[in-house]
Amino acid sequence: MLSTRFRRWAIAALAVSALALPGHVLAQTPEHPAGNSAEFPTKNDLKSMTRSGSYLAARHASVERDAGSAAAFYRSALRKDPKNSELLDRAFISSLADGEIDEAVKLADRILAHDKSNRVARLVVGVRDLKQKRYTTAQLNINQSVRGPITDLVATLLSAWASSGAGDTKAAVAHIDKLTGPEWYPIFKDLHAAMILELANREKDGGARLERAYKLDDSMLRVVDAYARWNSRNKDGAAAAAIYEAFEKKLPRHPLVQEGLREVRAGKKLPPLVDSAQAGAAEALYGIGATLTRRGGEDLALVYLQLALYLAPNHPLALLSLADLYESVKKPAMAIKVYERVPASSPLKRNAQIQLATNLDAVDRSEEGIKILKEVIDQTPKDVEAIMALGNIERSRKKFSDCALTYSKGIDAMPATPEKNAWVTYYYRGICEERSKQWAKAEADMRKALELQPEQPHVLNYLGYSWIDQGVNLDEGMKMIKRAVDQRPDDGYIVDSLGWAYYRIGNFEDAVKHLERAIDLKPEDPTINDHLGDAYWRVGRTLEAKFQWQHARDLKPEPEELPKIDAKIANGLPEDTSSSSAAADKKKEDGKGG
Repeated sequence: MLSTRFRRWAIAALAVSALALPGHVLAQTPEHPAGNSAEFPTKNDLKSMTRSGSYLAARHASVERDAGSAAAFYRSALRKDPKNSELLDRAFISSLADGEIDEAVKLADRILAHDKSNRVARLVVGVRDLKQKRYTTAQLNINQSVRGPITDLVATLLSAWASSGAGDTKAAVAHIDKLTGPEWYPIFKDLHAAMILELANREKDGGARLERAYKLDDSMLRVVDAYARWNSRNKDGAAAAAIYEAFEKKLPRHPLVQEGLREVRAGKKLPPLVDSAQAGAAEALYGIGATLTRRGGEDLALVYLQLALYLAPNHPLALLSLADLYESVKKPAMAIKVYERVPASSPLKRNAQIQLATNLDAVDRSEEGIKILKEVIDQTPKDVEAIMALGNIERSRKKFSDCALTYSKGIDAMPATPEKNAWVTYYYRGICEERSKQWAKAEADMRKALELQPEQPHVLNYLGYSWIDQGVNLDEGMKMIKRAVDQRPDDGYIVDSLGWAYYRIGNFEDAVKHLERAIDLKPEDPTINDHLGDAYWRVGRTLEAKFQWQHARDLKPEPEELPKIDAKIANGLPEDTSSSSAAADKKKEDGKGG
């Protein structure tokens, strides 16, 4: 995990990177989601398609960020038109993005046969050569892949690791030290020079470079881990533990740091981070790829992470970074496949399981996700992160009795004096209690949440609205909602609460004003449209009311609300329900907080 400072530098440098990859090469087509058991496209699918049909299907898959289908369709089109250079390039990039590196290598060789300057192809065949321990040709290819700060750094590190693999440690370190560039280069230069020296059993020299890297940035996980490991072998466990403990204060409970602490406290001497030139090269590709994942460089990050996993298929940090990349482009089905690859022996497996469960829920496989989280919690009953993830899934799936119990486990696992950020757990438990008809408990939890965060707008909104909806604490409830709106004037749900609160107290003119504002902010929300319809009816704007109700119906409201909306469209509002709720569902925060 790289420092925040480097992330900023890296992204600024990315603008001049020479690796230009087409966007939208990542995910599953909506017609053929990854959750399907049948693979798509099948050989029969491809065999029956014309070249133009395969090309159009590939373009559609690329737009949908489905690299696997795009690669298959482009390769199918290429087989029908093998001299088409555009098809060759697109098939290569899509195969690379999908992690089919062996296939990408074959296509890269074909590209270089007629375009020797293609830098992406040079990088890929260079990594292939490095994996196969063909270090001289690896250097030749990698050195021709450079152009720009990011790619220069990666190529230099990979070339150095090729020299290391060939047994020339001196040349490897010299190659790294010759590189000049942005101010974020030195930490990577020192880290990789150190790992190369460690691999050559030059522990003293490696330690000096690690110490220098650590002084440059003592918050960079891989530097911290490498330096602590060196200290465990060359000094003592106390020195190694001190390095881990200092990091723990900055980023508590990182699994790799906690594992390192346990081992050095037990007197173990920890091995270096890498044990081969291939592992070192994978570390270089992972380090840069992880930096770019969420900083606007997804396509380049994807290439580096896939190549890292080509060299080190079980690299847990590279796997987590790749899965995180898929999450960032909203492709949970692909993230699932990557999280499932994290080795069971890795300290990061627990983290992967929690994220896996969250992504399973995102593709409507929530029961599988719930099962995984319960297994994690059974193993570690006070794992608050897993407990919160389970509660959030149960809450989003309207298992309100279940999520109330789950959040209670989270609260029980907290310190006796909860931290301020514990407000969210009390708030979520309060929602689950209110929705499962336990208002007294819900009110107490909402008050506790406000005790921890007195001006939290979501809590002010929920509690204030609930009071007004029940016809109690009207003045205080209205003040709370107004305070929430003051903080979040562009939050359609909170503005809707204010409008509906005015409706509940019979101030229909102000209700209309605020509900129209809420509609501007959230035009596609069925409940807000339903509320505005009710308010219009009460001020005599009956045609507009029926239009809003019809729109609410078309926006697919909750099933239990649909008959009520249909009745209003048919008959309007009865005279004696001027202060009724009319579907006042507390949906505003049921699945939207955090």
